[in-house]
Amino acid sequence: MRIDYHKQFQKQYKKLPSKVREKFAERLVLFVDNPFAPELSNHALHGKYAKYRSINITGDWRVFYEVTGEGVQFSIIDTHSNLYG
Repeated sequence: MRIDYHKQFQKQYKKLPSKVREKFAERLVLFVDNPFAPELSNHALHGKYAKYRSINITGDWRVFYEVTGEGVQFSIIDTHSNLYG
């Protein structure tokens, strides 16, 4: 599976606390092995985020991604309250 990172994601990622970056790395390994592993709570989004799917990184952190022809592109990483608030 090919994984790309949107510029917005890269900017957000650089600002993350190190513990969240470590947890993302763990979840990325899980995602590559099985994108629908229960721990990820992978689901389609609706409304203004309808083109994205979401996975859980921690209890509060989420990653939004798009399915592309070659794989996926991670687009947004932020807290649940920032994304849905």
